[in-house]
Amino acid sequence: MTTTAFRIGGRTLSLGGAPFIIAEIGVNHDGSVERARSLIHAAKSAGASAAKFQMFDASMLMSLDAVLAVYQREQGARDPRELLQQLQLSPSVLGSLAEECLGVGIYPIVTVFSMPLVSQAAAQPWHAFKMASPDLVNRPLLRAMAQLERPLIVSTGASTREEVAQGANWLRDIEQVAFLQCTSSYPTTDACAAIGGMQEIAAITRRVVGYSDHTRAIDTGALAVAAGAHILEKHLTYDCAAQGPDHAASLNPTQFKEYVHLANRAAIMLSSPHKLLQDVERDVRSVSRQSLVASRDLAVGQVLTAHDLVCKRPGTGIPAADWDATIGRVLSRAVASDRLLHDEDLA
Repeated sequence: MTTTAFRIGGRTLSLGGAPFIIAEIGVNHDGSVERARSLIHAAKSAGASAAKFQMFDASMLMSLDAVLAVYQREQGARDPRELLQQLQLSPSVLGSLAEECLGVGIYPIVTVFSMPLVSQAAAQPWHAFKMASPDLVNRPLLRAMAQLERPLIVSTGASTREEVAQGANWLRDIEQVAFLQCTSSYPTTDACAAIGGMQEIAAITRRVVGYSDHTRAIDTGALAVAAGAHILEKHLTYDCAAQGPDHAASLNPTQFKEYVHLANRAAIMLSSPHKLLQDVERDVRSVSRQSLVASRDLAVGQVLTAHDLVCKRPGTGIPAADWDATIGRVLSRAVASDRLLHDEDLA
């Protein structure tokens, strides 16, 4: 199965390379610009590749018929518009946060939720755009974001395989697209993490895949990398116990740093998809493999039989694999009992 390469900034994501880890700041700034800036610096310190924000306007996004998700009600919210109005930052402020990301040396990414905001986001220095899971099926918005000619990352939470295929078909002519497996539950239990869904998404889309992680665990990213994720997205917060829709499914800066470490360690351990003889194995290979050894003193001109040979370590003589090919050969020189046979011993 061929997979289209995916690039963000100067990085091309590939199997065996370090994962691209997005610190999803989202709305965990609680509407505070200073807190957003602080979380950018925390993301950088933790080793994240990018920081991501959400560009929305509550009145554009929510109709008068909008309702809260269960997890939002459980967080104490009473009105969906009011909830988002308290958390939104203006496009101009978000543009300054993109500049802040570039200043500290991480890639800025933003999710745009409404069509009227697309042109404003396009005028800002975002290195990539993200489609939220609910908008996998929002064809007008998906089309508008794809036409911006920047890398596009598409989440697939709460969707069917048919909807993933439909979205991939809509984006078939767009070169730089990646898809993330996601469970839209905040937080996600281990039983519902569904990391393995990446395999089917990769087969359907033939694109680079990753995992948008809403679990509370710090090792989920490492597991996703081992399962084939090139991209990880994880919420970052200042306090997991803070009031707000996403804090409970987030990691604090200390936890996020460990998350990054474990994910990068998994990538190092995964390494190449090919079975290779590594340099670190050569010594053990040499001393522990077995060679053909004389079972008794053997004279020049002797025709070798199975009774003349045994297999013993080390593996620096004629390999045990050549047993059949060596039987019937003639010795060109004498070999003492319990000594290795070498190619030059044979006529």
